[in-house]
This record gives sequence, structure tokens and C-alpha cells, in this order.
Amino acid sequence: MSKLRFFWEQSWLLLVSSLIFGVLLAIVDTAWAPRIARNEVEKFTRLAGGMLPEAKRFEAVESKISVDAGKGKTVLVDVYRAVDDSGRRVGWAFVCEGSGFADKIKLVVAADAGFKKLAGFGVLSSNETPGFGDKITIPGGFYQKQFVGAPAQTLTLVKTGDAERIDSEVVAISGATVTSQAVVDILNRYVSAVRTALQEQGLLRE
Repeated sequence: MSKLRFFWEQSWLLLVSSLIFGVLLAIVDTAWAPRIARNEVEKFTRLAGGMLPEAKRFEAVESKISVDAGKGKTVLVDVYRAVDDSGRRVGWAFVCEGSGFADKIKLVVAADAGFKKLAGFGVLSSNETPGFGDKITIPGGFYQKQFVGAPAQTLTLVKTGDAERIDSEVVAISGATVTSQAVVDILNRYVSAVRTALQEQGLLRE
């Protein structure tokens, strides 16, 4: 009993403080969650719209698409049909994510109306190394540009090559091979799964 009393006397303040701060964090998280979600939707629309300039709105496909995210984990993906003022389909967009060098990388990926070519990707969130891995976030940067017009199929990362040539080979960012590979892996995992699901649902018919 003396040991238990000693423990309580020495740690009660820490335990009570932890409980209070835990409750406060939960309250703050609940209060900010809607705003965070709204900001992410706005950023998605901005990024997807930049890649698909003809799009006037994004309509969610009725059925979520199941994607094997690796390590036995399956995620459900919301895919959006991009349409112009007349309602004509001009492309597709969706969010995908995976592990990077430092943390999770969350991307917005867009493809053309037939889902044959990529329209590019934008970064929703990333904490990759400043000056190296964070170069994936640069709109119009040499890394992002390689995905604009690239085939919507399996991509391969190479350490050296012609970054101006748009094909299935993506030249890595110097000093950030892990981050570069992470982006390629994320797209390879999601793009084929989304395209196949859309085909099976008959949504890619002209």
C-alpha cells in the first residue's frame, strides 16, 4: 500500500493533467473537423480544376471503388466525374495516399475523359524533406510535369533520363528517390484499380 500511495502522491498531477489535456484535444478536434474537411474539399476542387481546366463541376460516382492499399489493407475511394457546362465528361479525379519518406503522402490524381492518359497530380498533404522530397509539391515543377499526359498505366521510376519526354518512365528527384518512388507506387496502386472499376461499371464507354 505504501508503494501505491507513494506512486499516487508523485504522479496524481501528471495523470489528472493528461486526462484534462486529452479531453481538451478531443473537443478541439471535434470543433475543427468540419472546417478541416471543408478545406480539403476546396483544395481538391482547386487542384483537380487546375489539371482539368474544362471542368466546371465534379460529380461523385455513385459507387465507391475498392483499392488494395497494400499490407492487407483495402480502402474505398471516391471517384469524381469532371464535367463541363453542357454536362459533357472531360475527365476524372480522385484522392489517393500512401507512405512517403517522412510521412503519409496524399495526392489528387486526374485523368482524361477516356482514362487513357493522366492529367497530372497535385499534393493534398505531405511532410517530405524540405529542399528534396517536397519538390513533389511544386506545380509545374519538373517532377509533376512528367505525369501530365503520361499513360494511365504502370509507371516506372528511373534515376536518370529525359524528364521532358512524356511516357511511362518517370525521372526521380535527385536526393529524393524514396519520395519519388512513393508517388509512383501510389499512382500505380490506385490508377489501374480505378480504371478497371470504371470499365467494369460501364462508365468509360463513349
